[in-house]
Amino acid sequence: MMREDSPAWIMYTQIAFFVSLAMMAIGIFFLPVDFWMRGYLGMATVFIIGSTITMTKTVRDNHESKKLVNRIDDAKTEKLLKGFEGETV
Repeated sequence: MMREDSPAWIMYTQIAFFVSLAMMAIGIFFLPVDFWMRGYLGMATVFIIGSTITMTKTVRDNHESKKLVNRIDDAKTEKLLKGFEGETV
């Protein structure tokens, strides 16, 4: 059974991402610091976004792979039990 997110949830996450990114960019732009400091903070923001996306994808992939392994183990167990029930009857 595949779970799908609602279109409203997808739109909310996209809007929240872009609003937070815009707020961070505006905050960096109006900081009373030198240009090189703004550049550093901008690069750090881009890097943390990329790292967050990579981490969430890795966590999701690991979770889904464990679900698949569990389903395979359950199928093997069910097949074994069916074979055992067939022999005792």
